[in-house]
Amino acid sequence: MDGDIEFRSDVTVELIKSAASDADVLWAARVSTKGESSLAEIEADPERSKGLINFLMRDRHGTPFEHSSMTFYVKAPIFVFREFMRHRTFSYNEESGRYRRLEPVFYVPGPDRKLVQEGRPGKYVFADGTPEQHKLVAEATKDSFRRAYRAYTEMLEAGIAREVARGVLPVGLYSSMYATCNARALMNFLSLRTKREDSTFPSFPQREIEMVAEQMEEQWAALMPLTHAAFEANGRVCP
Repeated sequence: MDGDIEFRSDVTVELIKSAASDADVLWAARVSTKGESSLAEIEADPERSKGLINFLMRDRHGTPFEHSSMTFYVKAPIFVFREFMRHRTFSYNEESGRYRRLEPVFYVPGPDRKLVQEGRPGKYVFADGTPEQHKLVAEATKDSFRRAYRAYTEMLEAGIAREVARGVLPVGLYSSMYATCNARALMNFLSLRTKREDSTFPSFPQREIEMVAEQMEEQWAALMPLTHAAFEANGRVCP
């Protein structure tokens, strides 16, 4: 904390509601051969049919993975949301700076955040920064945020509309949103926004959106463990 301003280096993800299970994959897949009798799969033990889930994942029969729904409440810096919203298979509702006064909560990279980019685009890696670099990032970032929020509040107190005053606020400000998706959309998101050595296709996400993705994956895996296991076993490729 710094007076009324809060500095954070984490993100939070909460599963608000869900209608998602491995059984959803089974009844959706088996309608092609069983018709209405496939509804019996809703009450069936998915463990007995994990081979089918693996087959669908391996051979990329993707639509059975779309018959599920998960809604997450995400609190993260605005720059994370701008990357997140490129995933147009999600549905979003974000808090609005037009209708409410935005709280002074800002993102400052933590001491474990790699700071130095080495190499060229497509080939670069990130390396740890020196103590001096971390100190510079923390001090310069906090100072910028303090000045920006001071300008914001001065305009509000002068009667300026919120939608105008918010223009001075940086993308390091925390926002919150609901994000709703199905399992297939989430697998596409995870394949692009997590860096894993066992992935068939490499990905190089910005660390802050990867922090969101990791929490979403953990919560999804608890809902659909067989689907998640098949996703991992088949190279983390979205079917």
